[in-house]
Parts: sequence; structure tokens; C-alpha cells
Amino acid sequence: MSIAEIIAVALALVYVIFAVKENSWCWYAAFVSVIIYIFICYQSKLYLETFLQVFYLIMAVYGYLQWKKKDKKRDTLQISTWNNKLLLYSIVTSAFVSIIVGYLFATYTSASMPYLDAPITIFSLLATYMVTKKIIQNWIFWVLIDLASIFLYAARGLNLTAGLYGLYVIIALIGYFEWKKKLTV
Repeated sequence: MSIAEIIAVALALVYVIFAVKENSWCWYAAFVSVIIYIFICYQSKLYLETFLQVFYLIMAVYGYLQWKKKDKKRDTLQISTWNNKLLLYSIVTSAFVSIIVGYLFATYTSASMPYLDAPITIFSLLATYMVTKKIIQNWIFWVLIDLASIFLYAARGLNLTAGLYGLYVIIALIGYFEWKKKLTV
């Protein structure tokens, strides 16, 4: 456990708690946290997680802009839902890509645990995009991603980060129910 990991964990918690509350300050906390996690994941040979952190960095900017965007009817972006067809398509596509990416990283790199890291990364890309658009099902994806991430990080000795993902599971469940109360369909 390093000072960098402690700071990254604290800011990551701020991010997810603020996201549940639909507070756009969440994107600032995410931005700084992921900069730190880029270095942590790379040093741990979690190359797909490193890539994921770079994606999170870009999405922190995109998410902030999306959440601040106003339209003619509303002051801010509203919580919405995806239909089952779009969800199924997203799941099947992400699973297929995860298999390919896992194979490539297992075959051509020294990546640690690529067959677990790949689906965590690919489904996290999807779930993060869903957060930026305030799609309620993102929280369900996060529960599953976070459960798998606990094992991944603990296996690499990043126990504080594994603990963070345990908290994420609880916060994702809370987020789902909080957003469900606000959902206007």
C-alpha cells in the first residue's frame, strides 16, 4: 500500500459517491484519481487496467461535458434506461471483444491475469459510457465488474484497491436505487 494508492482510493470514492448524487464534481475527482491509477496499474503489469484508466481520464472530461450540457427542455441531462435489445447487443459484443482481447494479451504480452482483466476492462468501457449518459443500468454492470475487480486487485497485492472495489459494490447498489427513484421514463 502506497501513499499514491491511498490518495487514488480516496478520490475514487469521492467520484462514485458524487456520481450517485448526480454531482458533476465527481468528474474532477475521477480525473485526478485515474491519473494516479495509470501509474499504479502499469507498475502492477495490469496493462488492460492501465488502458482502462486512460479511457477513464478521457471519459472524466466527456462525462463532465455531458452532465453540464443543457437542452431546451431541461437544465441537465436526465437519468434514462436502455431497452433490452440494446442491452443484450452490448453484452454480447463486450463478451466477444473480451475473449479476443484476453487471448491477445495472454499470447503477446506479460500481462497479469489477462482473461480476467479483459472482461473487466471491456465491460468497464461500456459501463463508463453509460454513466456519462446517465443510463441507470450502468449500476448493475458496476456491481458485477466490481466483484471481479476485487479478486483481480487482491491477486496483485493491491489490497486497499481491492477493498475500494468492495465498497464500490455497495455504492453501486445504492446508486441503482437512488437513480431508480429519480428515473423519468
